[in-house]
Amino acid sequence: MNSGVYFCSQKVFMEVVLRLGFCVLVLVAARCAPATTALPSSECQSQCGDVQISYPFGIGPNCSLAAEFDVTCEQDQDGITRPSIGGRELLNISLTDSTIRMLNNITYYCYNETWHMNSSEAVTQNSNGTQLTTVETYNISIGNSPFRLSVARNNFTVIGCNTLGLFGSSSEPDIESGCFSSCGQNLSVQTDGSCSGIGCCQTAIPKGVDLDALFLGILGNISQTPKRSGLQCSYAMLMEAEAFSFSPTYINTTRFVDMDAGRAPAVLDWYIRNQTCEVAKRNLTGAYACHSSNSVCVDSTSSIGTPVYVCNCSEGYGGNPYLPDGCTVTISSVFIELTALVLLHVDVDECIQRQPCPSDGVCHNTNGGYRCSCGAGRKYSPTDNACIANIQLIIGVTVGFFLLMILCFGWYMIVQKRKQNKAKQEYFHQYGGMILLETMKSEKGLSFTVFSEAELRDATNNYDKSRIIGKGGHGTVYKGVVKGSMPVAIKRCTLIDERQKKEFGQEMLILSQVNHKNIVKLVGCCLEVEVPMLVYEFVPNGTMYQLIHGRDRSFTVSFSTLLRIAHEAAEGLNFLHSFASPPILHGDVKTANILLDENYMAKVSDFGASILAPSDTEQFVTMVQGTVGYLDPEYMQTSQLTEKSDVYSFGVILLEVLTGEVPLKLYGPEAKRSLTSNFLSAMKANNLGAVVASHIKEQESTELIGGIAELAKNCLDMCGSNRPSMKEIADELSRLRKLTLHPWVQLNMEEKEAQRLLCAQANTSFETETSTIIEYPAPERANQSMIPSSSYYAR
Repeated sequence: MNSGVYFCSQKVFMEVVLRLGFCVLVLVAARCAPATTALPSSECQSQCGDVQISYPFGIGPNCSLAAEFDVTCEQDQDGITRPSIGGRELLNISLTDSTIRMLNNITYYCYNETWHMNSSEAVTQNSNGTQLTTVETYNISIGNSPFRLSVARNNFTVIGCNTLGLFGSSSEPDIESGCFSSCGQNLSVQTDGSCSGIGCCQTAIPKGVDLDALFLGILGNISQTPKRSGLQCSYAMLMEAEAFSFSPTYINTTRFVDMDAGRAPAVLDWYIRNQTCEVAKRNLTGAYACHSSNSVCVDSTSSIGTPVYVCNCSEGYGGNPYLPDGCTVTISSVFIELTALVLLHVDVDECIQRQPCPSDGVCHNTNGGYRCSCGAGRKYSPTDNACIANIQLIIGVTVGFFLLMILCFGWYMIVQKRKQNKAKQEYFHQYGGMILLETMKSEKGLSFTVFSEAELRDATNNYDKSRIIGKGGHGTVYKGVVKGSMPVAIKRCTLIDERQKKEFGQEMLILSQVNHKNIVKLVGCCLEVEVPMLVYEFVPNGTMYQLIHGRDRSFTVSFSTLLRIAHEAAEGLNFLHSFASPPILHGDVKTANILLDENYMAKVSDFGASILAPSDTEQFVTMVQGTVGYLDPEYMQTSQLTEKSDVYSFGVILLEVLTGEVPLKLYGPEAKRSLTSNFLSAMKANNLGAVVASHIKEQESTELIGGIAELAKNCLDMCGSNRPSMKEIADELSRLRKLTLHPWVQLNMEEKEAQRLLCAQANTSFETETSTIIEYPAPERANQSMIPSSSYYAR
């Protein structure tokens, strides 16, 4: 080897030695430095029991970033040291994903065959024994705290028979959710740990809500709830999803609540509050929390929408980003750099020594040699030792690329189109579309229309958000225009009973033939989508619920008008029960499903989600669904939907007309939460005046008020066979309406009332359905639909 090569090799060798030495020093420092640097003060306690307390959390004065990160470390009665925050035991602190695990209390009550209660909190029972409730308050994830329940890692879980669990927020009383758990006869076979609504139900936690209150209870009369031998327990808790596995023994023993002293683990997200990274870095008071020079600040958004941030160590570093020098280089990154250096310098670099490539080329050193390359569109010629143009390559690559892109795009569009057409055909057959078309051909003169998905997409301007007129747990309703100028309401459903799929189209055809002035007309459907869409006539003036409980209280609707609307709704339901062939059971009668047309005449809606009554004597058994506050207790216990279930719900509507109150309040005095219970108690005590609206008592006769109250009481009879039919109800309402005024005076007053409502319409905005999470004037809320093992929705 010549002197030049020797000198170059010496230089390379020295560079390798120096860089290897530096890497060894870094490696030693990384091994000596702990994964998490000690707290700022050596006097601060870094561990409590088995839990590592990492900054920004701390034990004692001046050991945490802020007071909300203070950790209490105390011994329990057994002499075991346990950390806690806000009175809740702390299980773990994670700096990597900014979470903590804590133990939250379980809300529960237990009773034996004589209904003796044993519960986590004070338990009360309504005077008529229809509902048991208990409330547990959580004070960690509320207010201006940096902690929020993790939406991704927690669930709301309810265990028990005929058990309703709700959770909500005292700071946002207009919002709550929950689920309903029921028990079948074969509960013991549920042994795989799943929680599917039989003995146990779960629902996700909504984002952006401070959840700090639980509501647990038995719906219906507990004396009529099927008793099981031995102890019966019900539980409700917000807990970590991965930590729960259901067992039927939880219901007839206290095993679940005994496992950890009545507590369950929950995961909370934490963050540095009220600033973005950019603002915090400019803060002259030193409030920026990412103190390590090898850390990065990550902007985020809290669950209530305020700007927050967290700190992470830079790539290749690990440790605590909230401490100075808290992020240290990881051992793996040192070895990667060390290996790269060794491989890079084991060979003499010919490119530096001889510069063998042309001036406009690039020399690449290889192990034992070198390689020359040229820029884009050029190639290296070893013969001439020069870079020359590679025209053929440029043309070939360009043309080939564009042809390939065109072919791929065309093939993709063809495949997608075929998939869409095949899916549409499968959905159409699945929902009985062919049978429906054959029936329509054989029966001439039908006004029912089977729309294509493209027609309804065009009618709603591709389902534009501005066309939404209602939104609920069962679907979204759009206003559209079909056949050129006909306004319609198009409902995109979100679910359908699997048992009704084959007969869906045929049932829609039967429902479309229902023709009554007090029933919303079903004009068509679309079967080419995963969940069918229904097309109704458009009814413009909102709902009876909005007329009674609407926020615009600038005028009071007269009692005679509400009585007329109730009478018209009763006529519509009577038609469904008595004159439709086959009879139709509505299944969700409520004021929100009574629409008002341009003349404020009542039209019963949403019967497209109803069921056709069976022709034989066997009762129709279905999954319990409906709206809390309107549900027939007999239906809830037996799962048998009958026409008397609609009668019970209509009785609740009469109470709304008579009292002006919503059917169910989740806050306020216990005795007044349920409108039905409050009314029946007043009737039993011969104190009807305590619940009747004041303006009705002042303006209407005692005979009229008493007649409506007696009719409502008969509708709410716990035994369905004792309730009147809808025909009897309609006849009685017709008789009671005649008590208000003489016929000619009554007609004149009703015309004036309709005119007054039409004038007020300009200042009132109505929707055909309530929203998924309904907000009412605090603290009253109602009209929440439920399906077992799912969240609560408006229909």
